[in-house]
Amino acid sequence: METAGLVVLIIVALGFDYTNGFHDAANAIATSVSTRALTPRAALLLAAVFNLVGSLVSVKVANTVGSIIKAPESSHGLVIVFAAVVGAIVWNLITWYFGLPSSSHALIGGLVGAALASSTSIEWHKVLEKVVIPMIVSPLVGFVAAYLLMLILLWIFRKAAPRRVNQGFKYGQWASSAAMSYGHGTQDAQKTMGVITLALIITHHVDGSNGAFPVPLWVKLACAIAIALGTYSGGWRIMRTLGRRVFKLDNATGFAAQSVASGILMTTAYVYAAPISTTHVITSSVMGAGATRKFSAVRWGVAGNILTAWVLTLPMAGLVAAAVYAVCRLFGG
Repeated sequence: METAGLVVLIIVALGFDYTNGFHDAANAIATSVSTRALTPRAALLLAAVFNLVGSLVSVKVANTVGSIIKAPESSHGLVIVFAAVVGAIVWNLITWYFGLPSSSHALIGGLVGAALASSTSIEWHKVLEKVVIPMIVSPLVGFVAAYLLMLILLWIFRKAAPRRVNQGFKYGQWASSAAMSYGHGTQDAQKTMGVITLALIITHHVDGSNGAFPVPLWVKLACAIAIALGTYSGGWRIMRTLGRRVFKLDNATGFAAQSVASGILMTTAYVYAAPISTTHVITSSVMGAGATRKFSAVRWGVAGNILTAWVLTLPMAGLVAAAVYAVCRLFGG
């Protein structure tokens, strides 16, 4: 019975990864598609390849996510993790329906909500240091850094022919898109890896003794593939919001935003093992790059709607996860 529950949980977790593809993996290539630096098909292939590579390089973020709660090593522990994943999926689908770039922090919100509902121990210091503080700081850094980088680029190429500059940044976006997708692989794919590995440890299919957190290769590959499929199936709604409704991007602003965002993603993954949101970072970077033209060029009303979705992500995913846990317990889960 426990094995069946584990299989169901893995399928549901990969379902979350798939819905995450609607959001964050789409963001990794949205700017390049919106500026026509890459065709949607080419961008998808690039994103899938570099997501996969990034997913295989490090498991630091997966380790952080998997250690946020101390789920009991029993079928009850599986119920807690299952409720967390369902809470995250529901919130992702709601924000996808309205075309809002939500956040993979929904998964962390789900874990905390399910843990609270079940009186499971939570590593609050990790939630604060690795989730809340980076969640607040990373978009601010993205906005300021993209704004400054764009000012530097405008000054360097101030006397160059606009058409030649635009063509150069078009090629630059190929590299920045690859870096963005690689950074996304080091971040978002690992969040689902963390949850699946946590479930494997709970059921003793993986040895998590002495603080070890070994992520199996098949888990890495499954999560990377699920995100790529999600991008192909539903990411275009988010691309329209990010690439056109927030600010009308050109190749230079797209390059600046992607370069800054990819740098932040990789730094937080490798140096701090902090699970930040690709959505938060790329969206704020787009705003920062766009604001160099003039602040009114950024559609701040749309930006405000996105900010609201960000703020609501952790508590709303947590509430849904708590409700799912209560239903599972009611029916004997």
